[in-house]
Amino acid sequence: MLKVGFIGWRGMVGSVLMQRMLSENDFAKINPIFFSTSDMGGDAPKISSNAKLLDAYDLNKLCDLDCILTASGSEYTNNVLPKLRDKGFSGYWLDASSALRMNNDSVIILDPVNRQLIDKALSNGIKNYIDGNCTVSLMIMAIAGLLKQEVVQWVSTMTYQAASGGGANTMLELLNQTKILSDGISDYLVEPQANILDVDKEVSRILNSNVLPMKHFDAPLVGNVIPWIDCQVADGQTREEWKAGAEGNKILGLSGSKIIPIDGLCVRIGSLRCHSQALTIKLTDKNLSLEHIVDLIKSGHQWIKYVENNKEDTLKYLTPASISGTLDIAVGRLRKLKIGPEYLTLFTVGDQLLWGAAEPIRRMLNIIIDYHK
Repeated sequence: MLKVGFIGWRGMVGSVLMQRMLSENDFAKINPIFFSTSDMGGDAPKISSNAKLLDAYDLNKLCDLDCILTASGSEYTNNVLPKLRDKGFSGYWLDASSALRMNNDSVIILDPVNRQLIDKALSNGIKNYIDGNCTVSLMIMAIAGLLKQEVVQWVSTMTYQAASGGGANTMLELLNQTKILSDGISDYLVEPQANILDVDKEVSRILNSNVLPMKHFDAPLVGNVIPWIDCQVADGQTREEWKAGAEGNKILGLSGSKIIPIDGLCVRIGSLRCHSQALTIKLTDKNLSLEHIVDLIKSGHQWIKYVENNKEDTLKYLTPASISGTLDIAVGRLRKLKIGPEYLTLFTVGDQLLWGAAEPIRRMLNIIIDYHK
């Protein structure tokens, strides 16, 4: 069995990955060895072949592995991987961080969409397999059926990204903001005849004061939206917005004249988990019927959950609350836009901790296992 090292397995993405691997009995297929960046010598999980956690910076121990799976962040990758390769490590590097995504010797993994690209890379000796940006992966998953049939000319995406996209601390910050805001207006809420304008005024005062914790968001998220994620790059884009086109086309293996323009705005909202997106798509064929488009979307992969465009089904099935913790990629509100028959709009929701992070890496590990049987 392959010797697989795990680093960053106790963080948010790592914890979801461990949960998925346990539920799918993946650990029975490998020799799992657990490392730590901060608790070396601590007790390893019962599923580990080592009783104590090993040092995640011990290059000799890491070099002895067939595969390293890390959810420990870009800083760890940038610090350790070059030294490992220089030392002769020729194993597979599976990474949840963004550090290597755009490198020529790396593949962004999303096998329901780009399995052929992954298989070719394995045959060519590529060893770095990297998670894509969670929002980009969810977008590609949502319209995989359209992309496979090459009927997409361009995509404009407007994202509504949950607090958990920034990690566990951002989730806690949102919950703390919510509590402080709720406590601040609690006296109004017990008054049945409370003047709503007075309540609104007090909420605004709290949101614009310094009483809310804002270490991770730099602005209130409760009762608010933040139309800026990550740093600024060229032409007024944020880096999060840049990733849609850059990473999306790399996932699809498109370059040069075949590149699909993908751009839009990325917005952080007060949802705790699951990213949502509203997509505007220009089709290559204005004569495609809506019925055929629905069939193409449904054919994308087995996890598509198509939601009929009506109020009842939308409220029941096309929300973060309904999708959280599932592998479903919900797609709904599908219709042609009035600006022309070649313009399509839809709304999609997916759990970014699953298909946006843990699941592609889990599946990639299984692909490597099967490749070496």
